[in-house]
Amino acid sequence: MYDVIIAGGGLAGLGLSIQLVRAGYRVALFEKERYPYHKVCGEYISLESWNFLEELGLPLSDWNLPIIRTLLMSAPNGRSIRQELPLGGFGISRYRLDAALADIARSEGVELFEATRVTDIVFQRNSFTVHTSAGAFSARVACGTYGKRSNLDLRWHRAFIRQRSTRLNNYVAVKYHVTANLPADEIALHHFPQGYCGVSKIEDDRYCLCYMTKAANLQASGNSIPELEKRILRQNPYLEKLFATTVSLYPQPVTIAQISFEKKTQVENHVLLIGDAAGMAPPLSGNGMSMALHGSKIAFTCIDSFLKGEVARYELEQEWIDQWNRQFGKRLWMGRILQGWFGTTARTNLLVSSLRSFPKIVSYLIRQTHGQPF
Repeated sequence: MYDVIIAGGGLAGLGLSIQLVRAGYRVALFEKERYPYHKVCGEYISLESWNFLEELGLPLSDWNLPIIRTLLMSAPNGRSIRQELPLGGFGISRYRLDAALADIARSEGVELFEATRVTDIVFQRNSFTVHTSAGAFSARVACGTYGKRSNLDLRWHRAFIRQRSTRLNNYVAVKYHVTANLPADEIALHHFPQGYCGVSKIEDDRYCLCYMTKAANLQASGNSIPELEKRILRQNPYLEKLFATTVSLYPQPVTIAQISFEKKTQVENHVLLIGDAAGMAPPLSGNGMSMALHGSKIAFTCIDSFLKGEVARYELEQEWIDQWNRQFGKRLWMGRILQGWFGTTARTNLLVSSLRSFPKIVSYLIRQTHGQPF
């Protein structure tokens, strides 16, 4: 019997596991991949997370990571805005970041099961049975930190899975690491028809190039990523130059499909959901990794009170929902609004041109999608 079992070894799961074992709890974490591994992600983290990551044990100050201070945004027609970021961020690959956190988790005493898939989580008689490819395990608390979409979402028939195609779902995303001659302190967001591409520097003089678009664009390109980039992305002059001058460091890009930004629940079948499993921030919000990390800190406080016997399970669940919505609800609402504003080529061209004269509005919108250091 574990105190807590965590399904998913991304930032939320690793951050939560480290805090729990340091508090004296027995924790098991299940991750379907083996560290280190690449995953689809913009790899830009708001500086609000810097102190928390160092508290977890990452020597960020010694890693000479690029500090990002400026946003460049371009419309499909090539018109652009350059704006200073109110707080700023830093770049680091998930390949390095997740593996480093996994090393800390192991050294602190987390029982980390790699290459192990969670197939079901069943709540009965005030405890959980977690079924995995390595067998069944029991825990007093179960958490889902498995990211954007999982077989558990399908098993639980979650509402966002059942929705038909809307402007907020059915996206595909593609990521490369590239060499490029670009500013080290700038994150760029280049729009193209029904999508946008972000590029910013990470460690070792590499850049993360990650784009997201509606699945319909890929289908119209014969389900060919090179054709999609040639026919759709390179309509933007910035992306035409970017793809002509960068060199990919991957033999093949990392991809993910069926991405949804629809509202999600934060508890399912008494399982606490954290990070993208609880609600995914649209990339225009640019802050999903910080939300996952901050969510792990909030969830730890809630779980700690329950395991100490200070609150009942229904109070634990309600407190987690309330805290999550208080901290992240407005950010996700603004992210969905921005997603709608930039929904068409004509609207995006008009908005970027209009906002060029109102930098204070751009700063205001950025602040609405970011939090304070925690």
